[in-house]
Amino acid sequence: MLTEERHQHILATLKRQGVVKLKDLMTELNASESTIRRDLADLEDAGLLERIYGGAKRSQSLAAEPSVSEKATQQLPAKQLIAQAASQLVQSGDMIFLDAGTTTAELIPHLAEKDVTVITTGVDNASVLADYNVKVLMLGGLIKPATKAAIGAITTKMLASFRFNWAFLGTNGIHPDFGHTTPDPEEAIVKQLAIQQADHSIILADASKFNRVSFAKFAPLDTVTVFTDHKPHTPAFDACANIKEVPF
Repeated sequence: MLTEERHQHILATLKRQGVVKLKDLMTELNASESTIRRDLADLEDAGLLERIYGGAKRSQSLAAEPSVSEKATQQLPAKQLIAQAASQLVQSGDMIFLDAGTTTAELIPHLAEKDVTVITTGVDNASVLADYNVKVLMLGGLIKPATKAAIGAITTKMLASFRFNWAFLGTNGIHPDFGHTTPDPEEAIVKQLAIQQADHSIILADASKFNRVSFAKFAPLDTVTVFTDHKPHTPAFDACANIKEVPF
């Protein structure tokens, strides 16, 4: 089994049970004690769990997901700058997927200046788009109370029937080893499908999202373009030509 597959199994078990035992993981993953200990150490370094005697327990931040209202004013100038830069990619007539979220929401005033059609999973974003008189299609599905995002089978069935010129997405974490992550596996599935259905995918992320890891991975680091106000200048991130810093 690949390292990433073992990590995902460990994290899924932790989210379900809260605690994992070293001996159980060795049996379930058919791996040696040294391999599992190394996996647990790597995941602890990423902030995804806390090692305890004989195993590990779930990190309190692993599945934490701030509400829209909590995130709305955080890093606002950076979000506005990132959105303005990303909006310059859009041409009149484009079909756009707009993820739920507070950074993607900052794109809306710029989209209003162009003749575009927007498909979104965000209840709040759909409402604001309508206020700006932008042609908008709101995907159905189960609405998450915290983020006001549509998720689930209905959402993905509708989403699969569309193609986009651009998909603009948010992320909760950008990490050189774990890629792009979000707290909710259901929302990760929606993001994965949006990327698949788009000609070009752009993640909008302020500097606070780097070197953070959440529960569910939705894209490797090198498969989507990132617009940010600042990236950490480490060898891993400097090697990523797809991370674009916008001038402040």
